[in-house]
Amino acid sequence: MSNLEWKIGAVRVIRIEESVAPVPVAGLFPEATPAQLAPHRAWLQPHFADAEDNLLLSIHGLVVESQGRTILVDTCIGENPAPDIPMDMGDSPFLENLEAAGFTREAIDIVLCTHLHFDHVGWNTMHVDGKLVPTFPNARYLFARQEWEHWNAAPDRGFAATFRETVETIVDAGLADIVDWNHVLTDEVRLEPTPGHTPGHVAVHIASGGQRAMITGDLTHHPVQWAEPDWKMGADSDSAAAAATRRRLLGEHLDGDLLVIGTHYAPPTAGKLVSRGDRVRFDVD
Repeated sequence: MSNLEWKIGAVRVIRIEESVAPVPVAGLFPEATPAQLAPHRAWLQPHFADAEDNLLLSIHGLVVESQGRTILVDTCIGENPAPDIPMDMGDSPFLENLEAAGFTREAIDIVLCTHLHFDHVGWNTMHVDGKLVPTFPNARYLFARQEWEHWNAAPDRGFAATFRETVETIVDAGLADIVDWNHVLTDEVRLEPTPGHTPGHVAVHIASGGQRAMITGDLTHHPVQWAEPDWKMGADSDSAAAAATRRRLLGEHLDGDLLVIGTHYAPPTAGKLVSRGDRVRFDVD
């Protein structure tokens, strides 16, 4: 496990890994090519792309400690892989890695899902004696209202294929809070609407002690999307809206002090948005 930790003022953020794997460029961004990747190769390698131009994709959760609350942002794939999507983790190390980082399942106060695709909700539940039960028994699980209403009504849940197992089970157990997508969790941590990848997608904005950070969720899947904000991802509900969200954030934060912590970014996972001439890069230095 790559054990990464950041301090944003008084807030502590800890990365809890499930997996990191290489993915061909077109496997993540169907319309992109290695030739289009080439202008970014110098800053993508070695952290975010390998020598064969595969993009490195991480699946991890992030624990946020703020004002006495222990918040888990996204719960990976876990024991609930989506049928027909080749990302079954087998024996996921996530809970073991969580405990190794100092957090028992019972210690989590809030589980926040940036959206309801299968690889962000998987460990919401676990199998015990043949039954699905909430993994974090003392937590309230937060789902943005727009996201919940969209997938609850959707006739085809697509990449939210485990909705019944990982979301409805939590609602049925009385542990869910359906919140506005600008919900404030603590004085230091709030949700930020970032629609496009899904209709109710949220990022997590942290501000403490004069410092700021953003946990991306899937508003980007890889740092290269800051340099190429129009690159479409196959799981997007609305790729044009997702691109507009990225462009808005670039307008607000390029060459600023915001620490961007990527939900699918391989280690070192966090960096800043900087301009280099007429190009944008994700700078981890």
